[in-house]
Amino acid sequence: MNKPILRYTKYSLFLLLLWIFLHLSITIVDGLWDHQQSADLGVIMGNKVNEDGTLSTRLAKRVDCGLKLYQQGRVKRLLVSGGLGKEGHYEGDKMRDYLLKNGVPDSLIIVDNQGNNTTLSVVNTLGLQDSLRFKSVIVVSQYFHLTRSKMLFRKKGFKAVSGVSPWYFEWRDVYALGREMVGYYRQVVN
Repeated sequence: MNKPILRYTKYSLFLLLLWIFLHLSITIVDGLWDHQQSADLGVIMGNKVNEDGTLSTRLAKRVDCGLKLYQQGRVKRLLVSGGLGKEGHYEGDKMRDYLLKNGVPDSLIIVDNQGNNTTLSVVNTLGLQDSLRFKSVIVVSQYFHLTRSKMLFRKKGFKAVSGVSPWYFEWRDVYALGREMVGYYRQVVN
């Protein structure tokens, strides 16, 4: 291999690694930084419900985070968005049940059982904007998921969006960070 091609390859690889490092760093900081904002609506993104109908630890932490926002008066209502999991339970229904058991009035919980992925959760939430009359949203999900979630709201023209994540970490987050980076750029170009 000649020297100019080798130099170009090394330079390109360095730039690629730098770009990945910067993107992941921004995603982590953005996801973990709670700006203490308030909003009309908290949108809790769904995740796995166990076969016995209980929330997975990851999902319970998300719902607890949304519940805390409600209890602190930072959100007026909670929208729970998820789909039908392979375990046979609607994520939205199970999240609502959890919130009801923890003192949130049914009238303040909106259930979206058609939010099978992040894009559908965003679209379904925005489809309720006229009837619910919300002007601001706090997305509740894992830290690695918030940057893409907020970007999707903004891409749909909804700018008053922020995010909060539970203080919960797993080894699978390493994989999830990479998957979210790919998903982010896939959504940017679509």
